[in-house]
Amino acid sequence: MPEAARRIFLKTSLAAGFALAVRPVAASTIQTDSQGLLAGPVNIGEMPAYRAQPEQATQALPTVIVIQEIFGVHEHIQDLCRRLARLGYLAIAPELYYRQGDPRQFTDTQLLVKELVSKVPDEQVLADLDRTAAWAVTHGGDPQRLAVTGFCWGGRITWLYAAHNPKIKASVAWYGRLTGQTSSSNPQHPIDIAQKIKSPVLGLYAGKDQGISLESVEQMRKALRPQAQPFNIVVYDNASHGFNADYRPSYHPAAAQDGWKMMLDWFKRFGV
Repeated sequence: MPEAARRIFLKTSLAAGFALAVRPVAASTIQTDSQGLLAGPVNIGEMPAYRAQPEQATQALPTVIVIQEIFGVHEHIQDLCRRLARLGYLAIAPELYYRQGDPRQFTDTQLLVKELVSKVPDEQVLADLDRTAAWAVTHGGDPQRLAVTGFCWGGRITWLYAAHNPKIKASVAWYGRLTGQTSSSNPQHPIDIAQKIKSPVLGLYAGKDQGISLESVEQMRKALRPQAQPFNIVVYDNASHGFNADYRPSYHPAAAQDGWKMMLDWFKRFGV
């Protein structure tokens, strides 16, 4: 697909529902309406994003950057933005793969990782998150109240961004990979930058995660102890990876609801 056409497609695809790789969606899928919200696709320069915020905001809003799963800013991530907006936040989810391709069009997750996700450099992602934070400030966000949360692929990025941007007040990483092999695209993992964390981080993990071992979670705990920022890592023993993804069989309502409450409490504790 030509570059210009691909970008136009990505910009219009943010409202196109769930990624093909996760269909059919489960009956437990939560749908949050946009009544009373300013919600929909926006562009941060050439980068597509989804924004949701209270429609009648009279002052600068606390802001949450929502970092996508491997499936991109599909309907679940958009819904999370609307949930946050209903609580008074400006929530913004940038499409961080937009230069490399459209994750919604892959029907196979392994192929998605091989053909697209593995080609997205961390350095590019962190720079795009900086752009997102700057955009939020000029579109109603309070620069003194900025938080980040991310899921799966985005959980790993959340840890990295907490070490990258000193303006972040609080971060919450949902089941993000902590260790692994390095590559030109992923030169470091969260455990490698644990001593460089610049904001309080809450990590939410699953005891039955088949891809993130409890050993790696404990390694991360130990790596974080010497650094100055507050942190907490919670493991839901009976949950699996993706326990907040209400549209998938991995959904664990009790863990998801408790994790969401812990996230909001974490944001408030640190002024967001």
